[in-house]
Amino acid sequence: MNAHEGFVPHHALVTAPSAAPARWMLVLHGIFGSGANWRTFVRRLAESQAEGAPRPWGFLLVDLRAHGMSQSPPAPHTVAAAAEDLLRLGDRLGVDVRGVMGHSFGGKVALAYLERRLDELERVFLLDSDPSPREASAGASESASVLDLLRSIPQPIPSREVFLEAVRSAGFSRGIAEWLAMNVRREGDGFRIRLDLDVMSDLLADYFARDLWRALEAPPKPPGAGREGRRVHVVLGGRSTAIPPASRDRFEALAARAPWLSVHVLPGAGHWVHADDPDGLFEVLRAAL
Repeated sequence: MNAHEGFVPHHALVTAPSAAPARWMLVLHGIFGSGANWRTFVRRLAESQAEGAPRPWGFLLVDLRAHGMSQSPPAPHTVAAAAEDLLRLGDRLGVDVRGVMGHSFGGKVALAYLERRLDELERVFLLDSDPSPREASAGASESASVLDLLRSIPQPIPSREVFLEAVRSAGFSRGIAEWLAMNVRREGDGFRIRLDLDVMSDLLADYFARDLWRALEAPPKPPGAGREGRRVHVVLGGRSTAIPPASRDRFEALAARAPWLSVHVLPGAGHWVHADDPDGLFEVLRAAL
């Protein structure tokens, strides 16, 4: 079997009205999310491009493996496997993928994808995502705490409201509860969580174990014919606790010596940069594109 044959994740195309994109960017959500989480924001970004731009961007909202409508992928359930899924997606669509944008878990998938296409990508956006390995316990990670919570909720669930109350009672915000509820689906006389929690556990374990700084630190080759040089933009929430001080310092140190990499901090944003400061994030991305 060809290395790029096999499982292809679900996706949706977003472009400006009547646009014919010359290049495409993958948009990758965080753990427990889906491509739909980014639809409104990305549509605004697509429509902001100047009419008649010589190389307009189109965007591919991807449901990463075992998320959204990308259910029942084959093992192994790893960051590397998710990156390979993206290679197959590009091959299947036959489009010119020149960029990738990833938030949180999706950021590490973006870096793994970058490793595989170092000399081809022109824009990489890492949105409040830490390339470092870290402890994976529930006490050290909100994502691990969410997984433990989802495992603890008896199924079938009587109603969506019961699910929301269970999440709120565990100390999570209404916004996180509503976001997680996007994974709750009616089944028979009740509701069930669509996610395969064992697969989520495997993906999170691998995410926490990976060290992907090398992908950021690899210098780009000079631009080729009809191609720009690679630019990497790291966007951090000023109030985010997902990025430890050591990683923030490492980002800044890398930016000081690597002209292809920029660090942008959104002071009022937490980890959910696109929800906490959508206008600030929009301006960073619009200018970078």
